[in-house]
Amino acid sequence: MSASTPWLQLMWLASPALPVGGFSYSEGLEAAVEAGLVTNEAQASAWLSDHLHLALGRADAAVLAQAVPAWQAGDLRRITVLNDWVRHTRESAELRLQTEQMGRSLLEWLKNRSSDERLAALAALSPAPTYPVAFALAAAQVGASAEQALLSFAFGWAENMVQAAIKAVPLGQSAGQRILERLTHDIPAMVAAALSLDDASRQAFTPRLAILSARHETQYSRLFRS
Repeated sequence: MSASTPWLQLMWLASPALPVGGFSYSEGLEAAVEAGLVTNEAQASAWLSDHLHLALGRADAAVLAQAVPAWQAGDLRRITVLNDWVRHTRESAELRLQTEQMGRSLLEWLKNRSSDERLAALAALSPAPTYPVAFALAAAQVGASAEQALLSFAFGWAENMVQAAIKAVPLGQSAGQRILERLTHDIPAMVAAALSLDDASRQAFTPRLAILSARHETQYSRLFRS
């Protein structure tokens, strides 16, 4: 394979067209819109930037940063610990079901692409593989570094969330591109921070987001999955 192949594979993994269902979730954003907390472009941009740094960067991205080398080393005990941490720290049923559903869907997609023996270990994670752990294996399969995997993971999240903002606020396409530009500028700093986190400093504590996600589970009118 050429030197560009891992990047092409990572672009594929970041694509909203990947059949894992990431586009169908708003991760609390739709509830924030309903509550009047996000009503325009500036508020949506600030909300997603905070989510990137305070939620994704300190939890899922930090897990991904550690799961890539664990898959590369064949450390299945470490993989199990990381997968359990993701599940146990989800602050709402909605967020837990999202990571499990997306993890299962990515597993099925990976099964159709290769016969990697590590897929059996991913499938054996109980009750389900979580999305960052499954994504880490996909990245490890193409020889990506943890940093490369994080850049792909974060950009894929940003694209899905910007599309959620466009639909839920609602916003125009140009506003969405301006928000995506801001997130693109924010991602390298988030990645660097996530790579520096160890088990003691990794965290999942976003109470406002957790409350909004829980409210979204019973929100009467909604566009996004719960």
